[in-house]
Amino acid sequence: MDLRELRERAAELLFTPQEPVRWLAPTELARTAVKVGLAAVFADYADKREVQGALPAGLLHAPLTRPDAEEVWIDFAADLGDGFEATSSVANALAAARLTVAEDVSCPRGSLLVLGGDQVYPVASTTAYEDRMKGPYRAALPSAPDHPLMVVLPGNHDWYDGLTAFLRMFAQGRRIGGWETRQTRSYFAVRLPHRWWLVGLDSQLGSYVDDPQRRYFETVLSPRLLPGDSVILCSAAPTWVRSDEERDAFNTLHWFDRTIIRTRPHPETGKPVETGASIRLWLTGDKHHYARYAERLPEDPPGSAEALPPDPRRRQLVTCGLGGAFLAATHRLPRTLPLPPSTSRMRDRDDPPPVFELAPHTYPDAQRSRSLSGAIANPLSPHWLPRRNPGFAVLAGVVQLLLALVLSGVFALAKGGHHPLDTVRNSGIDDVLGLLGTSAVLFVLPFVMGGGRRLVSAGRPRRRSALVAAFLQLAVGVGVLAAVIAVASALPQSWHGIWALLIALAVAAVTGAFFGSLVFALWVRWTDHGLVAEWQMSGQSIDDSTGFVRMHIAPDGSLTLYPLALDVTCREWDIKEVPDEPTSWHRPTPMTTPTVRLIEEPVVIARHRDPGGAPRDDRADADDG
Repeated sequence: MDLRELRERAAELLFTPQEPVRWLAPTELARTAVKVGLAAVFADYADKREVQGALPAGLLHAPLTRPDAEEVWIDFAADLGDGFEATSSVANALAAARLTVAEDVSCPRGSLLVLGGDQVYPVASTTAYEDRMKGPYRAALPSAPDHPLMVVLPGNHDWYDGLTAFLRMFAQGRRIGGWETRQTRSYFAVRLPHRWWLVGLDSQLGSYVDDPQRRYFETVLSPRLLPGDSVILCSAAPTWVRSDEERDAFNTLHWFDRTIIRTRPHPETGKPVETGASIRLWLTGDKHHYARYAERLPEDPPGSAEALPPDPRRRQLVTCGLGGAFLAATHRLPRTLPLPPSTSRMRDRDDPPPVFELAPHTYPDAQRSRSLSGAIANPLSPHWLPRRNPGFAVLAGVVQLLLALVLSGVFALAKGGHHPLDTVRNSGIDDVLGLLGTSAVLFVLPFVMGGGRRLVSAGRPRRRSALVAAFLQLAVGVGVLAAVIAVASALPQSWHGIWALLIALAVAAVTGAFFGSLVFALWVRWTDHGLVAEWQMSGQSIDDSTGFVRMHIAPDGSLTLYPLALDVTCREWDIKEVPDEPTSWHRPTPMTTPTVRLIEEPVVIARHRDPGGAPRDDRADADDG
């Protein structure tokens, strides 16, 4: 059965499967805008992280990730609570007891699942979590004898209700199917075998680390770090990618690295002392693609355009937000990142900064990314903007209709002050051509005089982009008015004025809907920066390319990343009964299992070594329970 049939049986499933969010649909735009505004108020005046300081918190252990374990498998997925089909396809892959991802590579299910942010779209609420995240994950793994642990970071969409629903869902020890949740705050520290640590940092819409969170890590994590320890740091957004445009974007993560991981205050003097630990892997979602940056080593040729060869000593920055939301572009990613950049206003920073290079394998690859980005402006594509966003063409038609009415009044005044409808009906082809010619001169003249360049180059990028959009839509409005004049003047004079008015309005609405949508989509297509450029992919809601990262800490202490992709999303589902107490329930299962494959060859990261160059012996503190 398909999604529509599943929705009809929501009572049996205990949740309602959802369609993917249509981000440029007018209703969705309005609803999200309100929530984003409220989230900004929460961020400034009601930071839930400050309240969390009253909640007990300590180190976490998954059932199979005791510090004395020989090895452990860990899964990471992010940006998952969107449409049911994509989210559930990923959830079922995560829940599978074992995945064969290459001819000679087989990976068991992780005993620890890390959800890296944006567990629900478009905004957080109890109902949204139930329908878009908990329902699909509970159905994918109703129970598990090993009780894998689930730890969760909030992303910006989880913060849009001030984190209320997030804390109720993930911080009260409730099970989600076979997964257990044990965290009590929106951040966490998990001790792993072989001197590895998993740390989740809540950056709350890009702000500083709050005081309770800082004290938590200073108390729970820093004192336990010893020379040779290695850290996997999970954050909600890849701020390193923005550092080439926003000089202070990486400051919070760099501060956390220097202040919490690499140093700790001396118990007597309070001065910072070296821990000897190191962040070996930064892991995040937020951007709905896969991309990896590898650290340049001192012996690498400077300025080489070649991809850095694999080397376990390299630290890695990995973005994998393929958990079920729309696919995002990769072809605009910067190739080289010094972190933090030399322009950063951070006083205490690494000098010289480490440099990271973009690995050649991204998902989607750069060529496919460019091709997909252009589909939003192609009327023949099934991903054309109005086709993927119901109501957008109606909105464009209404806007152009109103604009045509205003312009018709201006046109009537220019023709002698008659009634606009009479002026439109009594105009000829020469009036149409005159209107188009005069408008063309008025639109082109500012550029000839140099004013147009100042118009589109002055001010902030978002402001310039909005001015260009308004400029283009005004041009479409003139064209729509010309079409209305041409049609109305061709009508017989014997027709009643009401019919002429209705026909004129219909022409304005239809032509305005098509050309207004087309021009808007072309503007989005050819914008190469900022929020508008991101609409190229979000406006298409492509949910056929998903994935996650599976990690393995081996007995020798090395960490191996397996970046995995599901190229096809399951569209056909069956329903199976799940015996349970006190009553049984039903869960959707995929009729065909999507193929899971490697995006690139597994990436090996060696465990950090102490200053002496040899790995220290594993140890476990007796008070870690």
